Amino acid sequence: MTSETTRSARELWGGHFATDAAPLMERINASIGFDKRLWAQDIRGSMAHARMLARQGIIGEADREAITAGLEAIAREIAEGRFVFAPELEDIHLNIEARLTERVGEAGRRLHTARSRNDQVATDFRLWVREAIDRVDGLLRGLQRVLIDRAEAHVADVMPGFTHLQAAQPVTLGHHLLAYVEMLGRDRSRFADARARMDECPLGAAALAGTSFPIDREATARELGFARPMANSIDAVSDRDFALDYLAAASICAVHLARLAEELVLWSTPQFGFVRLPEAFTSGSSIMPQKRNPDAAELVRGKSGRVIGHLVSLLTVLKGLPLAYSKDMQEDKEGLFDAADTLELCLAATAAMLEGARFDTARMRAAAGIGYTTATDLADWLVRVKGVPFREAHGIAARAVRRAEERGCGLEDLTDEELLALDPRLDPAVREVLGVDRSVASRTSFGGTAPSRVREAIAAARRRFLDRAEGCRFEPGPRAEEAPASGGEGSDEGKR
Repeated sequence: MTSETTRSARELWGGHFATDAAPLMERINASIGFDKRLWAQDIRGSMAHARMLARQGIIGEADREAITAGLEAIAREIAEGRFVFAPELEDIHLNIEARLTERVGEAGRRLHTARSRNDQVATDFRLWVREAIDRVDGLLRGLQRVLIDRAEAHVADVMPGFTHLQAAQPVTLGHHLLAYVEMLGRDRSRFADARARMDECPLGAAALAGTSFPIDREATARELGFARPMANSIDAVSDRDFALDYLAAASICAVHLARLAEELVLWSTPQFGFVRLPEAFTSGSSIMPQKRNPDAAELVRGKSGRVIGHLVSLLTVLKGLPLAYSKDMQEDKEGLFDAADTLELCLAATAAMLEGARFDTARMRAAAGIGYTTATDLADWLVRVKGVPFREAHGIAARAVRRAEERGCGLEDLTDEELLALDPRLDPAVREVLGVDRSVASRTSFGGTAPSRVREAIAAARRRFLDRAEGCRFEPGPRAEEAPASGGEGSDEGKR
């Protein structure tokens, strides 16, 4: 830019101010350091605005041609790194407008007719967030694909399922991984809902009250890909709930990623030994040569706090603001930009880690039997086969666990005599449910961990989440009555 272009923003405002801003005011007021990311959206919105002004006869066709040609040239300058962003011009809007006026003269000064920076920035920001949602949906879909593929490879591989981080019941690794597929599916639906809610265009609301010019807000909304213009001019410039929607969905998604990362951290320890993460996503130690630290997983886990913090920050900024626009709202962008960058990075890293991870299924299977994880199967057998009330059956199974603990053996290692001594109904037939493979295969209820059910769930997940080209609306899994009944054809029930 020339010195003419970089004149102070106060000159652009007119003659109301007699002096320039103090240097400290310029520093606290300027947002160009971060809102320059909106340059493409700002140019797009300005072009739509200029075309609408010309169609409505508010500016001439020659001015429209000059403005659009100038904006196209500025877009090339920015894309090629030749544009000099001037902090004294505060923000991306004034930087582009000043450069446009330098390039095309008086026509550039007419562009701001019938709009304000208030509706301009609200429009730019909505366009940016909408694109961010489309990016994150693609990344979520990619992570779901990795999880589904890994689940399919481990449909019948047994591992311990945990509650309170204590071994609870055997499950399959495929079933466990599919739990995250469902969580990420709901994340995609939250982003899709946020996108649908923000599908309204603020442009034309001007500063807060609309404009006296005969503008066509429907036309600019359509050209910018919005479903409709916003219905209230004050609301259009004063709220940022679309940013909160994004940050809320991002925070929940980041929590899901953090939980998955935490399991990868735990499972990669020698004490668990369930997974070996790819070396490219781990690090060594400067002093301990044996270490393989799961740094990428730890960072995914840690960065969830960063995303959540940005949600809390914007909620705090907005909570006490009177209508309409206040400069506090300039604080809406830095946190959201960082949250979007962080979430996108974490999604990509998690997918890459999982794609290269190697699960030690033998170690998992051995661990599945530790901690008397088939005790519930013993109780269920008493109910199902012997007609024992569940609470009584629970007590019998608990005594069996105590006896096994005293002997230092598994439930399946108790002798027939020991089992009969605990309760005469514990005849040798009970052994059919004491192995972890039999336990897993018996869980044929809808949504259960039996390999037959997991295969059904994988097929359903591919249909629901991967066979769609656009953003994911929430779609529940198949209804229980639509799936094969427990013990029916295709079930592991009849194979025990």
